[in-house]
Amino acid sequence: MPASATRRRLLLGIPASALLGAISARSQPVRATAAGRTPEIVQIVDSSPGQLDVSRDFLIGSRAAWQEFNARGGLRGRPVQHTVVEVDGSPGSLRQAVDQVRLQPASVALCGTCGDRTAGLLEQLLRQDGPEIAHVAPWLHQDQATAPEQRTFPIFASRREQIAHALKSLSVIGVAELGVVYASPQEQSLYQTDLSRIAADLQLRIVTYLPTDSLQQLAQRFGPRTPAILLFIGGTPELAQFTQGLEQQDRQRYVIGLADVNLQTLNQLGAARNTPVIATQVVPMVNAGLPIVRAYRETMARLFDEPPNPLSLSGYIAARYAQDVLQQLDAGATRAQVLQAFQKSGARDLGGFRVAFQAQRRVSAYVTQSMLSADGRILG
Repeated sequence: MPASATRRRLLLGIPASALLGAISARSQPVRATAAGRTPEIVQIVDSSPGQLDVSRDFLIGSRAAWQEFNARGGLRGRPVQHTVVEVDGSPGSLRQAVDQVRLQPASVALCGTCGDRTAGLLEQLLRQDGPEIAHVAPWLHQDQATAPEQRTFPIFASRREQIAHALKSLSVIGVAELGVVYASPQEQSLYQTDLSRIAADLQLRIVTYLPTDSLQQLAQRFGPRTPAILLFIGGTPELAQFTQGLEQQDRQRYVIGLADVNLQTLNQLGAARNTPVIATQVVPMVNAGLPIVRAYRETMARLFDEPPNPLSLSGYIAARYAQDVLQQLDAGATRAQVLQAFQKSGARDLGGFRVAFQAQRRVSAYVTQSMLSADGRILG
C-alpha cells in the first residue's frame, strides 16, 4: 500500500494496536545467546488518538535504528532487544508499563518515550517512585519547574524552547500581535503559562482562541480583527481541520505549528492551499547532507516503505544517541551501570547532530523552521 494511503487510513481510525503492532512485527524478537542474557531497550509509546500519528512516525525511526544497530553486530557482538510497550495516555496505563519494566532485569534502559505528555508523566513517575533506570531521549521532554530528574536524559529542544524560537522570530520582524489557537483545553493547560511569559518578555501581545465546537468552525468565525499570524498548539490532524476552516477567509493568514506537526502528512490531509503553514523542527531537514541524516535516509529506504520525515528522523536520532553511550559498556552491563554511563556522558556529536549541556541537562539547542508552501512544497 502506498505510504500516503497507509497514513490516510491511520488518521481515519484504524485501531492503534494494529498499526503499532505491525511496525513492531517488522523485526523478529532477539533471543538470548549462549554468552548470556540479551540486553533489552524498552520504548514506551502513547497510542491514544491524539498522539498516534506522532508515535507511529517516531517509532518507525527508532525501529529502523535498532535494526541497523543489530545488523552491524549489536553491543559487543550481542544483539539488543528493542521492545515496544504501548500505553493509552492515561497515568494508570503508564504506571502499569513502568511496573512491567521494573520486574524485568534485562530491561537496562527506557529510550524514545513518545509522545510529549507521556514523556512528562514518565519523568514524574521516575521522580516519585520509579525504578533506577535511564530514561533516554524522550519525545518531547516536558520542562519541569523543579530540579531536573536525574534519570531522564532529553536531547531534543522542548516545546518551551520551540515556542521561544518561533516568537523571537516574529518579534525580530516587527510583529506586535499574535493569535494563539489551542486544539483543546489540555494543550492550553500545559502550555499557556510558558507561552504568556515568553510573549511578555518579547513584548508580543497575544490573543487566545479555544474551540467550543470544532476547529474548522472556529477558523470560519475569524474576522478582520483576528491577527494575521496564528500559533497553533496541537497535532497534525487538528491543524488540518483548522486550516480547512481558513480556506474561505479573505485575509491572508500564516499559521505556525510546533514539532509535533508533520508537514508531509498535513499536505496529504488536504490543508488549505492558500494558508502557508510554518512548523518548528528539532532535527535537521530530512534532505540535509549531515552524516546522520544520510544514514537515516539509507536505512529507512532499505527497511521501510515510508517517506522520510522529521518525526521518524527524531526517533532514529534518539536510538542512535542511546547506542552511542551503550557502546562504551560491556554487553552484560546492568541497569545501574547503564544509568551511570548516561549520567557521566558528556557532549556528543552524532554525525552532525550535537547533544550538549545546559544547566546540567543534556539538551539540543537546535530549533529551526520549515514551511509548507501553497503549491505543496516543503521549504527549509
